[in-house]
Amino acid sequence: MRHGKKFNHLGKQTAHRKSMLSNMACSLIEHKRINTTEAKAKALRQFVEPIITKSKNDTTHNRRLVFSVLRNKYAVTELFKEVSVKVADRPGGYVRIIKLGNRQGDNASMCMVELVDYNDVYNPNGAKKKKTTRRGRKKEDATVAADTSTTEETKSSED
Repeated sequence: MRHGKKFNHLGKQTAHRKSMLSNMACSLIEHKRINTTEAKAKALRQFVEPIITKSKNDTTHNRRLVFSVLRNKYAVTELFKEVSVKVADRPGGYVRIIKLGNRQGDNASMCMVELVDYNDVYNPNGAKKKKTTRRGRKKEDATVAADTSTTEETKSSED
């Protein structure tokens, strides 16, 4: 029976699971993205999002609460100094899970877990790429070539 089983135990004892999630959260905060299995990624999301929410309010009490869970002072410092500033206006959803496919050895479904505000490739609110056309490029190249030829002529006439 699964009475009262509200989260994935990941096949681990309580102490091992807490340590593993703490280490994964510290790695996520430090590197901004990590690769892991899908089950661990979903458990990590539930684990780390309340911690990031606590980091938005920089008080001694919140720092102690976060440190009691993460147990890594460098990760806590990084979280309160850099990450909390970037996610200050976001009301939640700090972590994105992207599926990568299956692992070679045991066919486990793998995914990438990343902090949403640190992804430069996919940022819908960021700067968009400038559209270029082939016709415009040819005109620009012709004018650049003409400018360089005139500057070379003036240099040679000066000599």
